[in-house]
Amino acid sequence: MNAQKGSATKEDLQDFKEEILHQFHVISEGVIDQVKQVAEGVATVNEKLDRRFDELKGEIQETRQEVLSAVKFSYAELDKRLTTLEKEFIELKHRVEKIESHSVS
Repeated sequence: MNAQKGSATKEDLQDFKEEILHQFHVISEGVIDQVKQVAEGVATVNEKLDRRFDELKGEIQETRQEVLSAVKFSYAELDKRLTTLEKEFIELKHRVEKIESHSVS
């Protein structure tokens, strides 16, 4: 800047403007690079989350199938036991009726 009068010339102002613009471009390039790094990091985390989600979904499906199989087996076993008890109950009922009918006569 012009040191004699304390006022800036057009050339001084143009130089100052160019320096400001240059600094702005340097800073904005740095910010853009940082934003790109953050975006890449977000994309990487998103991919990891998607993979983990798929793994967990698979594990849940596998566990679900195991539980359903166990429940189905248990149900079949309980049904078999109940059917056996029903048959034995009916047999006992007939025996009691038979005994009672002989006792009455």
